[in-house]
Amino acid sequence: MEAGALSVFLYALITAVATGLGALPFAFIRSFSRKWLGIGNALAAGLMLTASFGLIYEGVEESLWRTSAGILVGLAFILWSHRFLERYEDIGIGQLNGVDARKALLIVGVMTLHSFAEGVGVGVSFGGGVAFGLFITIAIAVHNIPEGLAISLVLVPRGVPWWKAGLWSIFSSLPQPLMAVPAYLFVEWFHPVLPAGLGFAAGAMIWMAFSELIPDALEDVEAETVATSVVLASMAMVVFQVLLGG
Repeated sequence: MEAGALSVFLYALITAVATGLGALPFAFIRSFSRKWLGIGNALAAGLMLTASFGLIYEGVEESLWRTSAGILVGLAFILWSHRFLERYEDIGIGQLNGVDARKALLIVGVMTLHSFAEGVGVGVSFGGGVAFGLFITIAIAVHNIPEGLAISLVLVPRGVPWWKAGLWSIFSSLPQPLMAVPAYLFVEWFHPVLPAGLGFAAGAMIWMAFSELIPDALEDVEAETVATSVVLASMAMVVFQVLLGG
């Protein structure tokens, strides 16, 4: 049995909505000190780093050189984006202004770029049959929850309401249903570019973790706490990915 384009779109839309679940824990947390802002940045960095290396591993299984090229392009793109946003001192997003707004734009932008590759992955997987496509869809949907948590860890402590952080998280994953359909319809064309897309997202996410999130965390808490938070978040993400894959 083959899935239709509408079915693929709806399945991929579920993966996008699942990203918003990462904001739910913040519905029960009302205030944040500077210490928790730092810990949140460190946890987000750990989640993003582990997810990035997972993407690289997936891409290298298909093509080392296309994945490597994607990493370089992703690095170049995020560097350009960062310098471009630095030109606008008065940029604002809701309650956020200036530096906080630029950081929010960067992390949402990086995770949105990441979603393009995941959307292609969903569409390509349905080319292998409905059962395989459903398995990959469920895996990505569950995997998206900690990605939504990573976004919320950056937004909520800076004053964004948890429900808006959830909407931003869902927004960052909207490329998944949009890319899944063409990838499904033209699977032979999209499959070769998937490793480059995975590398692109990984390169941007690794840069974001080391250039923005970890330095910000070090401004609010001691290095030992930052390192511990990064390690714990990375461990949790690895366990999560292995259990999901198993």
